[in-house]
Amino acid sequence: MLIFLNGEFVPEERAVISVFDRGFLYGDGLFESMLVGNGKLFRWPQHLERLQRGADFLKIKLPFTADALRGFAGELIAKNKMPDALLRLTLSRGVGSRGYSPKGAERPTLVMSLHPLASHPGRGWRLRTSSFRLPAGEPLAQFKTCNKLPQVLARAETEPDGADETLLLNTEGFVVEASSSNLFWIDRATVCTAPLVGGILPGVTRATVFEICQVLNLAARETQIRQKELQQAEGIFVSLSSFGIVEAESLDGQAVKKSPLTERIRTAYEKLVALETK
Repeated sequence: MLIFLNGEFVPEERAVISVFDRGFLYGDGLFESMLVGNGKLFRWPQHLERLQRGADFLKIKLPFTADALRGFAGELIAKNKMPDALLRLTLSRGVGSRGYSPKGAERPTLVMSLHPLASHPGRGWRLRTSSFRLPAGEPLAQFKTCNKLPQVLARAETEPDGADETLLLNTEGFVVEASSSNLFWIDRATVCTAPLVGGILPGVTRATVFEICQVLNLAARETQIRQKELQQAEGIFVSLSSFGIVEAESLDGQAVKKSPLTERIRTAYEKLVALETK
């Protein structure tokens, strides 16, 4: 497997970074994960736009232009002969002086790697709710930062109970998102999801779901929901780049209703991916 590291394509055993890299020391960086289909990146502009916004917020200068990055990604896909995969792009502030101050860290680290697509379980996902909370109104939630300890701890808490994905509440008591995906539910034939101000990631697939709802003439809105109310939803699903649209089978050990709207959205999403990557 070849890895793209700071402008070079190197075997994975040689794809190493300094132990003093701030991404390793402090999680001082960002990442994006995007679907590759038929050798093409799905929704690359949207992923790059979020990465650029995050880099501007953290004041990390991208070491390559957008066009150069897309070219490098295409080369990586071709060299590894992986036309269907998941591409992860990681940007770190790089090596700097010891301590939290970013002073002196002027050479960012940029890595791109490819990963095989995980096979779909062939059933709905079992969702479990974590006791860990996300801060409402957190500005860093807008970006995929390299510090994801709440999500890591949430998964560690619920996976022993057989969870496929973990739901998190925010500090105001609302269910806002899952550990690696955005949460949707159906309420009176309306597709609902938490508002961004709740402290959630503006997922690229989440935005695509809103596009699909508009095309299918389905009502969609942002709203807040509590744990007990979610259990009564007409349907629940999550959205993420690696799997697309995944319907929930159960929530905290109890079966949940299934809505035909979820299947319509999933089918439309798969058609859109096929169209944009043909």
